[in-house]
Amino acid sequence: MTKTSIVTICVSLALLVGAVSVAAAAVPEVGQKAIDVTLPSQDGTTVNVQKDFKGKWVVLYFYPKDNTRGCTIEAHNFETDLPKYNAKNAVIVGVSVDSVDSHKDFCAKQSLTFKLLSDTDKKVVEQYGSLNPTGVAARNTFLIDPSGKIAKVWTAVKPEAHSEEVLAALDGMKK
Repeated sequence: MTKTSIVTICVSLALLVGAVSVAAAAVPEVGQKAIDVTLPSQDGTTVNVQKDFKGKWVVLYFYPKDNTRGCTIEAHNFETDLPKYNAKNAVIVGVSVDSVDSHKDFCAKQSLTFKLLSDTDKKVVEQYGSLNPTGVAARNTFLIDPSGKIAKVWTAVKPEAHSEEVLAALDGMKK
C-alpha cells in the first residue's frame, strides 16, 4: 500500500467518523447586514424575511425543538406579547430545524400565530452561527432593524424572560 493510499484511507475514515469538523459560521454582529432568510413556514408559504417584512423590526429567533418545555415557554411569551410587538412595528419569526409539519402541529397545539420557519437542511441556522453540535438550533435571537441591519444579538437565551428583554431593547432603539 502506498503512502498516498494510506493518507486517503485515513482522511476518508476521519470524515466518516466525524473527526474532521468544519468551522461553524460566526454569529453575525451588530451593524452587519442581516443574512437573507427564505424558508417555508408552518402554513406552507415561503417567507423571505427581508422582503416580506421590509420596513419592520424583525425578531428572528432560533430555537432547538418544537413542543419542548423551553421552546414552548419562549413561544408562548412571544405570542402573549404580540400586541406589544405590533405596536412597535415589529414581527416575530422563529426558526428551527424541525419540519413544516412539526411547526404546523406546534402552532396548532400552542395557539401560535406568528411565523415559524423550517430549516431542515440547517443552512440558515448555520449561517447565523446558531447550529449546535447536536444538530439542532441554538437558542439565539437577532433583532433586525427596518433597514435590514442587525441591531442586537442575544446568544444562549433564557426563554422565561426573553420576550421582555427584546421588548426593552426595542424601546431603547426607538429613543
